[in-house]
Amino acid sequence: MATWFLIIIYLAFISLGLPDSLLGSAWPVMWQDLGTSMGSAGIVSMTIAAGTIVSSLASGAIVKRLGTGKVTLISCLLTAGALLGFSISPSMVWLIIFAIPLGLGGGSVDAALNHYVAENYKAHHMNWLHCFWGVGATMGPIVMSGYIGDNDFWRGGYVAVAIVQFSLVVILLVTLPLWKRVAAKRDEERSRMSGTPNKPDRELVDSTVTKVNILQIKGVKPTLVAFLFYCGVEMTIGLWGASYLVGPREMTAKSAAEWISLYYAGITLGRLITGFISLQVSNRVLIRYGQLITIVGGILLLLPLPDTVSLIGIILIGLGLAPIYPGLLHETPARFGRDNSAKLMGYQMAVAYTGTTLLPPLFGLIASQIGLSLFPIVVLIFLALMMISVEIVNRILSKQVIGSKL
Repeated sequence: MATWFLIIIYLAFISLGLPDSLLGSAWPVMWQDLGTSMGSAGIVSMTIAAGTIVSSLASGAIVKRLGTGKVTLISCLLTAGALLGFSISPSMVWLIIFAIPLGLGGGSVDAALNHYVAENYKAHHMNWLHCFWGVGATMGPIVMSGYIGDNDFWRGGYVAVAIVQFSLVVILLVTLPLWKRVAAKRDEERSRMSGTPNKPDRELVDSTVTKVNILQIKGVKPTLVAFLFYCGVEMTIGLWGASYLVGPREMTAKSAAEWISLYYAGITLGRLITGFISLQVSNRVLIRYGQLITIVGGILLLLPLPDTVSLIGIILIGLGLAPIYPGLLHETPARFGRDNSAKLMGYQMAVAYTGTTLLPPLFGLIASQIGLSLFPIVVLIFLALMMISVEIVNRILSKQVIGSKL
């Protein structure tokens, strides 16, 4: 039963990843077909992320009222309907309208499933969970490239992904009773093992921290900044990478979509590998090495080298990003206390999607005025700011550990 439960969660994360990479892959041909401007993708992306922020902040109350199973089912149904709406949208206005349910469908389920896995499973499960998000995100550009390769029929790509989403809705509906049975079994297991709980990588906070305002806990604010820039840079590459390759790099839209699919494939493969490595290596080490790899990839993308080197840089950024997001999420209960983790997980999701909301449109605004050639520079700046924020958290937590030993 527990195995089936994990499979269902993984399928739900595939459904979360599928829509995330579609817009950026299709946009080089979408904006002309819809008669709008190139920079308008930022408005659509911002609307999607705004809906996700709202639903993630409300996720605690929603899951408590409906349960994780029903929230997952409803969210997947919302995203499937929204994607079908994208496929028939005649103008930019309708894209924005359908972007609202697409965003609302992603927030609650994202926070709920991340909190559940962080609380009840080890680090490798969290990495594999987000690996399946990468499976969905990788499939998106591949599907879209097949439709825009010959006749720029981006609408067909959205219909195909909507069909996949509706198939997942059916699976979730059939298996809905399983969620309650598995939850009851997990409660029994936790009760039996309460005398010998699984220890996290570093239990740095005691129970007294639950009396403190979450934002006042040391290390929380820079952690939130790290989430802001992580999701900002991940979505900036996903949304504008293909446009950069079509513009300054002068590639075809089909080739650019295939390259961006390799970026998401790098994230996916990296999380699959990281899941095995995390059995022996701590999240903190994996996150640090991941950041260094992203910086190397950003430098390769920036340098005026052949296209193949740029492709390697994009893949390296994807590989480097792989362990960062799931690692930071899994560390939440260990770093800031289990009693705080549910609420803080919602905060982290909200700030992460704020990065998704603000940073890609910000780059779009800059690119519309100056040009897409700034893309590698902006990506490298975002990566550097993310790395600095994470290292600030590591320094704060290291001081806490030293202080507790004195």
